[in-house]
Amino acid sequence: MNSSFENQVLDLLPRLRRFAAGLTGQTADGDDLCQMTIERALYSRDKWEDGTRLDSWMYRIMRNLWIDETRSRSRHSQTFVAEEAGISVGSDGAQEATVELSHVDRAMQKLPEDQREAVLLVMVEGYAYKEAAGIVGCPVGTLNSRLVRGRDALVALLEDTV
Repeated sequence: MNSSFENQVLDLLPRLRRFAAGLTGQTADGDDLCQMTIERALYSRDKWEDGTRLDSWMYRIMRNLWIDETRSRSRHSQTFVAEEAGISVGSDGAQEATVELSHVDRAMQKLPEDQREAVLLVMVEGYAYKEAAGIVGCPVGTLNSRLVRGRDALVALLEDTV
């Protein structure tokens, strides 16, 4: 019986969930990874060749997403302080940080939408270029160009406030 692509993916779901939980070490994170994998597979279904192993293709997608997520978390931890540390920001009466953040917010709003989106996804949210490009629906090179232009414009706008 030749079942549809979607039905074949549904048949793989228990195995995908197991693999995802094994990669992440947690059921909830595994479910998130599994969802991202299915979304990516549905989005890229034209790249899968009928007659080839769907499970191998799906596992590759999941593994690549997990690698991207791990790298993103690593970059995020190197770039940003822990979320808990943010609770005390500004509580010592230092208003300089608040002023700086408002400068950054205003400068971000002056960026064209495509550049602002690229800066937010890569520099703030920590997405890999490829992932961010997939989110906005453009080639990686285009996203990279938007990011470079946005970052340069942001630096120039912030230098004007100093």
